[in-house]
Amino acid sequence: MKMKLFISCLLLGTVLADDLPIVDESEIMLERVKRQVSEEDIKGALCKDKNPGEFFRLVAGGAHCRDVVACTEGGLQAIRCPPGLAFDLDKQTCEWKNVVKNCNVKARPKLALPLFNTKEPLCDEGYLACGDGQCVKKDLFCDEKPDCLDGSDENLCGPRTDPNRAENCDPEICRLPDCFCSPTSTKIPGALAPSDTPQMVMITFDDAVNSNNFDIYQRLFNGQRKNPNSCDIHGTFFVSHKYTNYSMVEELYRVGHEIATHSITHNNDESYWTDGDKETWRKEMSGGRDIIEKFGRIPRGGVLGERAPLLRLGGNNMFAALEESEFLYDSSMVAPLQNPPLWPYTTYFAIPHACHGNFQKCPTRSYGVWEMVMNEFDPRELPGDSTEQVSGCVMLDSCTEIRTPDALYNVLTHNFIRHYEQNRAPMGLFMHAAWFNKSPEMLDALEFWIDEILATYNNVYFVTMNDVLKFMQQPFPIRDAVKFQGWRERCTALDTPSECQVSNTCVLENSALGGLRQRMQTCAPCPNGFPWLDDPTGSGLTDGADFL
Repeated sequence: MKMKLFISCLLLGTVLADDLPIVDESEIMLERVKRQVSEEDIKGALCKDKNPGEFFRLVAGGAHCRDVVACTEGGLQAIRCPPGLAFDLDKQTCEWKNVVKNCNVKARPKLALPLFNTKEPLCDEGYLACGDGQCVKKDLFCDEKPDCLDGSDENLCGPRTDPNRAENCDPEICRLPDCFCSPTSTKIPGALAPSDTPQMVMITFDDAVNSNNFDIYQRLFNGQRKNPNSCDIHGTFFVSHKYTNYSMVEELYRVGHEIATHSITHNNDESYWTDGDKETWRKEMSGGRDIIEKFGRIPRGGVLGERAPLLRLGGNNMFAALEESEFLYDSSMVAPLQNPPLWPYTTYFAIPHACHGNFQKCPTRSYGVWEMVMNEFDPRELPGDSTEQVSGCVMLDSCTEIRTPDALYNVLTHNFIRHYEQNRAPMGLFMHAAWFNKSPEMLDALEFWIDEILATYNNVYFVTMNDVLKFMQQPFPIRDAVKFQGWRERCTALDTPSECQVSNTCVLENSALGGLRQRMQTCAPCPNGFPWLDDPTGSGLTDGADFL
């Protein structure tokens, strides 16, 4: 039986072999080369009119709005947005499908680029070549005003491509207390060892302060939670103007918290901030500071920092306005998730991390402003594989992975250990109080975590952003933290008596708001008009004020 089967197989093999065509191996190789050439031709045809690294669609239309590709050195890179989202070509990122208006467009028009790298110089010293060969002064490139006839001087202006960009960090020049940088921004100021460095935690809240959230702040900062130096734990409040009760702002400052500005208008149009000119940023931030100090009765110069609404940076215009307005720091720049996390740095030199995704317009020039960088959270509850690609989140209430109080506790603990056991970079808890109104159980979890940290560690301090800068400008070992005077100002609520005898409810108007009456609560006398962009002191309409 086995012999018959063997013979049958031989006969069948003979028949098949006779029927099969004989193919020369060289023909296979030639076909493979043709296929490779064809792939390169396809890439060349698709990419010839595209900007490098820019995503575009192969097929237009609503059904394909999630799918895009980009031209890279390794070939075409394809991505697909998650369900419910679509790719916005203008923003170069995934967005909610209902707000994407360019699904029927395949690509953005190709921009003319300047001729920076040529074999022979095309222009005299101090000049650079536009895309069409025209020579323009180097200083005019990337100043947001086209000077080349083809506009190419404004088309290659990133942190690594701006010809007038800030230099890379030079620790020999950049010295404390006025300047701090390291090539990766992961080194500890003063060359302290991690074990000799206090772990600082910064709790921050954004937006208006009023009766919707003041109870939450009083509960969280209840005067019973103490740092190891016996001072109350403190936070930083980035306050936007409209709907803010300045009597409450005054009280927050009195008990030791830091108040910073979050703009006057908090305009929800992203392009308003991204494309805003220097004067817009000056009015919003310097004016917001004036309003807080006047009506929150905070000492002149007491508002030192700011945060951009929606975290939409305004690039060089924004930082030029902050520098001219003498702000000490910004806290809007997001550092993508990395280990170890980053320490704050000054913007005298080039930023030490990638500008986050496509939603932030980072500065490229040199400025005298500290950056209280916002390190992204690792949204995982436990450490994972170091090679795993993880997307971080910067605002705790925007971490979609945090759905339960247990998840919040675990994520906080995981990220605390990331900071504590690596380089002890300040850990930021960036939040909106509305999250706790919607999910009060999350506030329970946060309080439980804070209490556990304070009970477990004698080298962890919940401090303001200005307190972090005080440490960085004058680094000290952990043994000196208890007696450091910079952290003992307004140590407890008992140190500064309340001076607000009467809180005034002002009903005010401003023609810029259509004459509609606005309410504003303050312990200061009511102004004549509602403070706004062109009138932050409220000196406008004399008949707009009223007392209730």
